[in-house]
Amino acid sequence: MKNRFRLVLTGLVCLGAVLLSCQKKGEVSKTERPETSSSADFEAIFDGKTLAGWKGDPSVWRVEDGSIVGELVRDKQIQSNTFLIWEGGELGDFELKAAFKITDSGNSGINYRSEMLQEPAFAMRGYQADIDGKNTYTGQNYEERKRTTLAYRGQKTEIQSQNPPGQIGDYVERNAWKGLLLKEEIGNRDALKALIKHEDWNEIHLVVKGNRLQHFVNGTLMSDVTDMDAVNYVAKGHLGFQVHVGPPMKVQYRNIYLKRL
Repeated sequence: MKNRFRLVLTGLVCLGAVLLSCQKKGEVSKTERPETSSSADFEAIFDGKTLAGWKGDPSVWRVEDGSIVGELVRDKQIQSNTFLIWEGGELGDFELKAAFKITDSGNSGINYRSEMLQEPAFAMRGYQADIDGKNTYTGQNYEERKRTTLAYRGQKTEIQSQNPPGQIGDYVERNAWKGLLLKEEIGNRDALKALIKHEDWNEIHLVVKGNRLQHFVNGTLMSDVTDMDAVNYVAKGHLGFQVHVGPPMKVQYRNIYLKRL
């Protein structure tokens, strides 16, 4: 009996060591979960049938089978990233929930607190919850046409001012902002990637309060930015979905719900 007890005890110790080793090697162990909110707190901003309340390039965007579809085909090339822009006004603090599905070659994202540009048509500049078909970047915080990467997937960052107005490009290196200060690793990038379904439906949840910007995918925190950049921080702006310039692709969005905070 004593020998059997020793064997069981030894097995439990070994199992604990294995689990601890897995966490150190990148198991998702530090991630936060979004606070649950009643569905009654959210309003649908897509009717599931039409693009009423949205504007974008009609050759790229349509509604099909209850989803917003953004598609590039071989004989349709775009010269710059194009957006389907929500016409409900500017958002400050908010939560957004949606489902997305994207093809392997696709590149998309959800822009928020963003500026609408006059040229090119349907272009935006601002914060983006990145989405791509290979899930290399999905979940990270990328600022379109501005400071570029603010947090890679698995990072909690603080963004510092680096430049006077009008000289953004001088403070970007390897497609990331030089003022990106890593505060904490919130999860291993590959372990987090494994939680994102390839060419299938995923749930995205953005929680944007003050200067803190959190991106959750399938209920797990993927990136967490606190923007301390007094020069470039933006407190409110427009919302839109992106189709990125590139090869043929298709992205779909459905079940889009918004809660203003």
